[in-house]
Amino acid sequence: MRSRAIAYGLGAAALFGASVPALKLAASRTGPLVLAGLLYLGAGIALSAFRALRRPVGEAPLRRRDAPALAGIVVGGAVVGPVLLVLGLQRLPGSAGALLLNLEAPFTALLAVLMFGEHLGLRGGLALASVAAGACALAFAPGGLHVDPAGAALVAMACAAWALDTNLTQRLSLREPVALVRFKGLCGGACTLALAAIWREGTPGPAQIGAALLIGALGYAPSVVWHVRALRELGAARQSAIFATAPFVGALLAWPVLGETPGPRELVAALLMAAGVSLLASEKHAHLHEHEALEHEHLHVHDEHHQHTHDTPVSEPHSHPHRHEALVHEHPHEPDLHHRHPHGR
Repeated sequence: MRSRAIAYGLGAAALFGASVPALKLAASRTGPLVLAGLLYLGAGIALSAFRALRRPVGEAPLRRRDAPALAGIVVGGAVVGPVLLVLGLQRLPGSAGALLLNLEAPFTALLAVLMFGEHLGLRGGLALASVAAGACALAFAPGGLHVDPAGAALVAMACAAWALDTNLTQRLSLREPVALVRFKGLCGGACTLALAAIWREGTPGPAQIGAALLIGALGYAPSVVWHVRALRELGAARQSAIFATAPFVGALLAWPVLGETPGPRELVAALLMAAGVSLLASEKHAHLHEHEALEHEHLHVHDEHHQHTHDTPVSEPHSHPHRHEALVHEHPHEPDLHHRHPHGR
C-alpha cells in the first residue's frame, strides 16, 4: 500500500507538472483568476462525465457532516488562495513569487503535525527539506532579489490557505476521491470565476477557454484524484513533499516545449528532489501503538484493523459504516487516519 501511495503521489506531481508548460502558453492571454476558475471547472466537468459513465466502485460517499471541511477546501483552496496569490504577485517580480510559492509544502507539514495529529520524524523532515531546497534551486534567478514585504506576506498567506486546503482534503480522503475532487472542481471553479468577474479580469476568447478547460480535464482532474489517494495512505506532510516535485517535471517538459535550456541549477534541483523522495520511500516507522475505539466509513478489506462480521456475504474491498474496537499492536504504518497517535519521541 505504501509503494502504491508513493506511486500515486509521484503520478499526481508528474501530471500537474506536465500541465505547467501548457499553462504558461494559456496564461499569456488569460487573467490568473479566470484561468484558475476554468481549470477547476474543467476538472469538475470531466469527473462528472467520468462518474456518469463508470460503474459504482463502492467507495464511501460524501456525507452532510462533511460540509464544514468541504467549505474550508473550497474557500481556502479556490477563493482565498488564488486571490491572495494574485494580489501578492502584483507586488513581486516573478523570481521572488516562484521562490515564495515553495512555502506551501513546509506550511502543509507544519499544519499536519501541529493541528491535525500527524507524526513527522527526522527522516521525513529531511526529505521535506531536501525537496523544498530543490524546488527553491529550480525557481532561483541570479541577480538581486527585490522583495516587497506586503507582497511576500500575501503570497505566504496564499500558501497557508492551500496548506489548510490540503490538510482538510486529507481528512476527507477516506471518501470517494472522484466525488471529492468533482465537488471541489465545480464549486471552486464557480467561485473563482465569480471573483474574476468582480475583479473585471475580462473574458478570454473561445480558444483560450477551451484550452483551459481541456488542461483542467486532462491534467488537473486525474492529478488531484491521485493526490487524494496518496493523501489517504501517506498523510498530508509526506504527500506535500512528494507533490513539491511537480515544478521539476514542468521544467523537464519546458525545455523542449518552450525552448528552454537546462543548466547546473536544474541538475542540483533534480539531485535534491531525488534524495528527498528516496528518503521518504525508505522511511520505516514501526512501534507499539494503541488504537482508540473509532466508528467511521471507508473502503476496506478485512485485515488486522478491520475485524467485523456481516449478516450477508460481501465482496472485498467494500465500504460501510463500521466500528474499530480498541487495539494495541505493532507494525509498520503511516500517519493515515487510522494512525493518529502521540509519540514519545
